[in-house]
Amino acid sequence: MDVLTIAASWLRAPDYWLSRWLFERALAAIYAIAYLVALDQFPALLGERGLLPAPRFLALTTFKETPSLFHLRYSDRLLRVVGWAGVAISVALLLGLPQRGPDWVPMLAWLALWVGYLSIVNVGQTFYAFGWESLLLEVGFLAVFLGSAAVAPPTLILLAIRWLLFRVEFGAGLIKLRGDRCWRELTCLFYHHETQPLPNPLSWYFHHLPGWVHRAEVAGNHVLQLVVPFGLLLPQPVAGAAGLLTVVHQGWLILSGNFSWLNAITITLAIAAFDDRQLGTVLPVQPPVVDDPPAWHTGLVLLVGAVVAVLSYWPVRNMLSPRQAMNASFNPFHLVNTYGAFGSITRVRLEVVLEGTEDAEPTVATVWREYEFKAKPGDPRRRPPQVAPYHLRLDWLMWFVPFSLPSVPRWLFALVERLLANDPAILRLLRRNPFPDEPPSYVRASLYRYRFTTPRERRATGAWWHRERVGTVLPPMKLAPGELGGWLDPIRFTY
Repeated sequence: MDVLTIAASWLRAPDYWLSRWLFERALAAIYAIAYLVALDQFPALLGERGLLPAPRFLALTTFKETPSLFHLRYSDRLLRVVGWAGVAISVALLLGLPQRGPDWVPMLAWLALWVGYLSIVNVGQTFYAFGWESLLLEVGFLAVFLGSAAVAPPTLILLAIRWLLFRVEFGAGLIKLRGDRCWRELTCLFYHHETQPLPNPLSWYFHHLPGWVHRAEVAGNHVLQLVVPFGLLLPQPVAGAAGLLTVVHQGWLILSGNFSWLNAITITLAIAAFDDRQLGTVLPVQPPVVDDPPAWHTGLVLLVGAVVAVLSYWPVRNMLSPRQAMNASFNPFHLVNTYGAFGSITRVRLEVVLEGTEDAEPTVATVWREYEFKAKPGDPRRRPPQVAPYHLRLDWLMWFVPFSLPSVPRWLFALVERLLANDPAILRLLRRNPFPDEPPSYVRASLYRYRFTTPRERRATGAWWHRERVGTVLPPMKLAPGELGGWLDPIRFTY
């Protein structure tokens, strides 16, 4: 027997066939959602006439800096080709079709998904600057080497997936302890459910839980993110128990807020902690008798294991550093990254509300009509919706704007410009356009303070939110003479 054949026998994990089966299908579903999000939102936000046009960005960067297929040529049509190809491949993997072929078939399918999504993320600029983008790319790269359904899953890849989950959870726990003091005082959840980016239908109820429950939640979070992850790296049944606790924790987070596919993909990673005996109690699927993977596949797995080990230096150094970065990639391929979330908690919720008017010149008597977004708070009587695992990129970016004031991001000016022209691509990303027939003469951006209503206020008014106007982000602005894209009239542009 040659060395690779011996390694294949030693590195095979036939008792994790169900784990791979379920993991691949969950990951394929998340990839399908990610590609559908790109098809729906990328052209309006980042396309040829987007708020931050990808062609303009590509002209300022190189393939080495941002590897992407779109360095060859970008067009909205090509973006849609990549997007629909990603959806089709994701559905095929969800159905298990490529996995029925030889090892190279599912490998090519996962590789195509990874390359396509890497190409999107690397030109997505601030609209794709979220930790779950890098997380999806890292786990998608590892999935390339899982093998077909006819061979045993490779132990090294399963361990790499658990190591990734460890970094996600432990990194998030460390960033909290090192960040906002309210995590150490067990009081962060007094605010978080109200001030998180996109509350969901249950967030109001979570916010009004008793203080002792919030403290218990934070204490439990510390245990689940700082102690439990070490169990993922241990043999069974400890690994399975740690995986189950992780799933329960992430399920609780899903109930309390909209965090795109972050929680769903973390649950997907936790699947690698369960063996067939554990999953067999809930899955009506019978694992087949499997063969060893071919020697060339084992060689690739060993190479990937070595690459992950080497690249782990940077996230480990980051986790050990008192200046720990939250969500960072150390290479343009988004492999072996560092993760973390909510190192600091906002105590007060400030919302940017976009308003328009048909008046020829705004006066103190002008009536301003409000644009309604799909998920971000607007109308106080509207219950926060459930959108995760879908990701509304424009809604999320609007949450960040108040943090940078008085500086205003360039894309917000472009958004106002599109609203002044009733641009149909942008309007499709909104829930309600108050000017369906004619575009407004002026648009302004107001700053409001929002808080959840008390139970008594809610019974009296039916409102989920109470709000008050506290300032101006952008004064009334109109299109400059000429075609769309000229710029905005700077008259009255003062803070």
